[in-house]
Amino acid sequence: MIRRYLSKRDLALDSIDLDTCQRAFDAILLKRNIERESEEAELVAAMIIELFREGVHDEQQLVDLVGINDRHRPASG
Repeated sequence: MIRRYLSKRDLALDSIDLDTCQRAFDAILLKRNIERESEEAELVAAMIIELFREGVHDEQQLVDLVGINDRHRPASG
């Protein structure tokens, strides 16, 4: 009964969800040559989880949307 009152955002991700997010994360790190233990990798992971919880459950869409988000980031240096 309580589940009815929880938003999808409040529910935990299951192992299939996490696998999808992990594959998207790995693809983005490889594509952008990001170190796994870096602050940038943490930001990528946070963006993927946020998008997933907002309803983006397709691995390629996650990769594409994080890439779009990255293009709008100010350049460092």
